Formats: sequence, C-alpha cells, structure tokens
Amino acid sequence: MNSFSSLLQENRVFSPHEDFSSKANISSFPQYDELRNKANSNILNHWNEQAMNLHWFTPWDTILNWNFPTAQWFTEGTINASYNCLDIHLQTANRNKEAIVWEREDGITASYTYAELHERVSAFAYSLQSLGITKGETITIYMGMNPEAIIAMLACARIGVVHNVVFGGFSSDALKDRINDSQSVCVITQSTTKRRGNDVALFDAVSNVLPFCPTIRHIICKQKPDLSTHDITIPIIDWDEFIHHEHQLEAIPLPSEHPLFYLYTSGSTGKPKGLVHTTGGYLTHVRYSFSLVFDPKPDDMYFCTADIGWITGHSYVVYGPLMHGMTILIYEGALNHPHPGKIWELIQHHKASILYTAPTAIRAFMSAGNDIPHSFDLSSLRLLGTVGEPINPEAWMWYHTIIGNSTCPIVDTWWQTETGGIMISPVPGAIPTKPGTATIPLPGILADVVRKDGKSASANEGGYLVVKHPWPGMARTIFGDDERYTSVYWSEFPPNSEHNGMYFTGDGARKDDDGYFWIMGRVDDVVNVSGHRLGTAEIESALVSHPSIAEAAVVAKPDDIKGNALIAFVTVMKDRSIDLDALKNVLINHVAKEIGSIAKPDDIRFTESLPKTRSGKIMRRLLREIVTGGVISGDTTTLEDFSALEKLRSDED
Repeated sequence: MNSFSSLLQENRVFSPHEDFSSKANISSFPQYDELRNKANSNILNHWNEQAMNLHWFTPWDTILNWNFPTAQWFTEGTINASYNCLDIHLQTANRNKEAIVWEREDGITASYTYAELHERVSAFAYSLQSLGITKGETITIYMGMNPEAIIAMLACARIGVVHNVVFGGFSSDALKDRINDSQSVCVITQSTTKRRGNDVALFDAVSNVLPFCPTIRHIICKQKPDLSTHDITIPIIDWDEFIHHEHQLEAIPLPSEHPLFYLYTSGSTGKPKGLVHTTGGYLTHVRYSFSLVFDPKPDDMYFCTADIGWITGHSYVVYGPLMHGMTILIYEGALNHPHPGKIWELIQHHKASILYTAPTAIRAFMSAGNDIPHSFDLSSLRLLGTVGEPINPEAWMWYHTIIGNSTCPIVDTWWQTETGGIMISPVPGAIPTKPGTATIPLPGILADVVRKDGKSASANEGGYLVVKHPWPGMARTIFGDDERYTSVYWSEFPPNSEHNGMYFTGDGARKDDDGYFWIMGRVDDVVNVSGHRLGTAEIESALVSHPSIAEAAVVAKPDDIKGNALIAFVTVMKDRSIDLDALKNVLINHVAKEIGSIAKPDDIRFTESLPKTRSGKIMRRLLREIVTGGVISGDTTTLEDFSALEKLRSDED
C-alpha cells in the first residue's frame, strides 16, 4: 500500500472521523505506518516488545521456536492469565472500578468490581483445587452468558486447569462429544439459562450425557436443580455452597506454552476440532490486538455481544478487555428480547461506548426498521465493530449512519478460532475504511493472498488467504490429533525453496489496488451461519442418523440476514412410505437435538438421488450452484449420473 490519496477521493471510502482521531491512541496513518514498518521488518522483536506489556513471573530467553508446523513462543517464561486479568489491577485505580456489568433478559442485574471479581475467582480456584483437580486436567464449562461463567474460566486459568467452554446452545450430544474428546474431569453448569423468555435447561443436557462420559468426576451447578427426576450417581455440588470465600488462592506461575483452553470448532469432516491455545503467546496477541483495534480508554463501557462459548467471547469478552482494565457489559438472553430494541436500550442505559457484534445481528436489526434505534439515545457510542463473517456494504452503511451517527469508526475484523485473535482490521484512528473489507493486516501479521502455486496473487485476483509467518496467538495443534492439525492447516502450502511454509486459513480472498483484503468466504465445506462456523459434514451426519434418511448433502445459500442459509438435500430410505412434509419438520428438529438449534437447515429438499462422481463422492459444488442460481458453470465430466443433476435442476425450477 503506497498512498491513501486515491482512497480519499473515492466514493464510499471513509477517513477516520476527526473527533475520534484527535483522541485515538494511534491518531494518524503516518504514526500507524511507522509501527507497521517497524513490526514487519523485525517480527520477532515486535512480538518480544508486545509480550513485555504483560506480567511475567520469570522472563524468557527464546522468542520463538519454529519447527514447521509447531510453534512455541517465549518458552522459558512463566505467566498466568488470571493474574494478568485481575491481580495486576489491585494496586491501581482499577481496583474499585466495575469489571463486569451483567443484565439478564428478565431484568435481573449484577456488577463486580475488579477487587470483587478477584476475590470470587481466587475463592473458586481454591475450591476447585480442594476437589483434587490438578494442573493440566480439563474442565468443561456449559453455562449461559453470566458472570459465573467468566469466574469459572479465570479460576481454571489461575491453577493451570484447561477450560473447555461449550456454547449453551449446543445439544446434549454435541456436549457429550466435546466432554469426551477433551477428557474433562468436571462439568460446571447451571440449572437453566434465559433465552427469549424461556428457561433453557442446561443441567438436563448434562444429566443426559453423564452415563456416556466416563472421565467426569464432579458436577458443579449454579441454581442447584431438583434432583428427584434425575438418576445421577455423581454428587452434584451447589455453586454457592462450594465457594469458600474466606480462602484466597494465589495465581500459579505456568510455562508460557501451558494450555489455557481447548475450543472446539467445526471442520470439513464430521468430528469437531479441539483447538489448543496456550497461555503466553495467546495473551500477548489478544492484549496487543485489543489495544490496536478497540483503542481502549479508562472510562469506556465495552459491549461485545458474543457468547463466551465462541472464540470471540474468549478473546474479546474475557481476556482482552480484562487485561486492559475495561468495564465489560454482558447480557444473558436474546438481543431483541423482551422487545426488539433491547440492544439499543442496553447501550442507552449503560452508556456503552464500544459495540462489537456480528453482521447477522446488524442485518436483523436493520430489517426491523430505523424507528427502533432512533427511539434510543446512542450518543455514548464512539466505536463500532463487526466480527464473525464479512459484512455486506449495505449493512455497513446502515451501521455507520443509523447506529454510529456517521461519526463512529467501524472496525471490520477478520480472524478465526484458529488464529486466537484479530489478524486483519482497520486501526480506527488511522486507517480509511471501505464498506465490506477488513482493510489490512495488523502490524506483525504477514497475511497474503496467493495462487495455488503459493505465489502472491495480483491485485483483484482471487486466491487463497494465508499467513506467511507464525504469530503468538496461533492454535498450537488439534487436541489429540497433531496429524489432522498439519493436514488441515499446513499441507496446502508446505515449506519449499521460496518460503518456510504458510498457514492456510481455508478462506478465499482478494486484495484490491490499495492492498485492502476482501474476504470471499470458505473454500471448503465449512460454512458461516449467523457468525458461527458449522461443518456441513457434521450436519449431514446428524441427518443420516435419522432412520428414514439414506443420504444427505448440505450446502449454503446466501441469506440477507444470516449471511448463509443451510439447504439440505436428502434421500429417503426406499422401503419407507413417509409423509414428506411431516418428515421435513422432524428432520429439522432432529438436527437441533443432535447438534443445536444454530445448525438447523433452513430448507430440506427430498430427492431420489444425489449427484456423485464415479468414485462415489457427492458433488456439493453442483448443489451450491443449483441453490444459488440454477446455472451449472463448472466441470461435470466426473459426474456419474446426469439424470440426478437434471432432476434436481427441474425441481429447483
């Protein structure tokens, strides 16, 4: 990128607002460019300097050990994530500052200062240790969006226990798979969480899977349920009775590469991947990226709408903001319940200054009309962010003008569960923005768009989005499956004479004439629905598990609200006489039971056969082309039975 002069003369290009830039930590492009040039010219020194912003019990000698594809950062150093989120603030003005402000959709509220949060986390960590849970073991956290879930995460981190947070919207079967794969010894849950006025029975889901989870030794439950209807042999520990507030446990120094958490994300095969994130490098990347992207100020009220069951909740609800001494606003419930303007009411009431949410949510709010946000005072907002998927220009403009009053910068962030933290994003005080692009990589992140041969693509030429140098926040492996980690992320561009190996993100992208990155979507069979990555193979497995279904193929179709809608093509067992209309609803609910409601197909289409190659592989590309426009443009020479394709096309017509 040479100059921004051409950008500023174009339509739909927005320079940072003067009022924002005048107070920003990085307030101009020259200041940003100096940081970028310094970082990219000596990446190891850059990350060494960023790591020094954390508290370390002992320093490190080696910045990076890189043995493709294994990275180890700051190996001799010892550190603790809980200490860096809590203890560092106790001797500062943040001690009595609110750390968490919580509201539930039924009106219940609570707040905790940094001192109060530290007391609760330290006491809970002591109690966990009293159960005999030791460093390196894993605890699964299956809760709603509430302070207790954050307390549990930080307590695990305090004693070196690995936390495995499972999104409360996942079904009991999905929970079971994640408990067993992570070899969890304990589950922390709650009786129910609130969602659209309903009580979502989380403990019931835990109860259902316990007979199939042999590693579980303890269950800790907030709002201890009536156990008369459950046949459980493991004692259920009441959260409130469990915490011994008179005991405080100091944070344990841990090796930099000690696992902080496992987080499961969908893959192109049916089994979700348990990505391993370690402590020192992850904290370094998250702290740095939070500082650059969100321009934190001492009086900010920071509102990220992500659930902690996703990586955004880990990095930018919990660890990033707390390391910076922010006040974080969290909401347990649906953002448009109990009324469609609830999110704007929260911002008005709590005077939120930073809002970080998903394009799916923005499109939903946009479809409800402008009158709803206009009826609330949103003048406290100074910065807007998007996460989870590319934001379409129309939604970007609505977000900018209606919510941000044309003065709030928008940070459109690209990153993944695998990357740990933000990789591509505008720095809000310095970088002109264009609706629909995440702009440029953060300093120290060497991302590029390459062709199949690994050479950089030309401007406006589509290619593969890659990262050419290790970064501290990167996932170290897939838990229990190093081979799969290498195959999924590092086999596409292995080391050769021109480079030392490149991380393949799985996304397609292009760079425009100004060097801005435009993310084009997945190149495999992982799709993004409402900001959540879902593996189509996992959904197909759920469909085929129903006794009436012989085969299934799931593809994505662009959707104005959700980003992608899931369309399932299924074949019915030949020997069954079935009411297909009734079966459609049964299958949708079956997927919700097997995986969770976020994975429910938007439509199910019944067919006599699916288009396959001669080797028996379903040609999902053709199905995608059918649902998105009905025109088959690609190669069909490997198709075994053209009649199957023609039948599907005629059904579509």
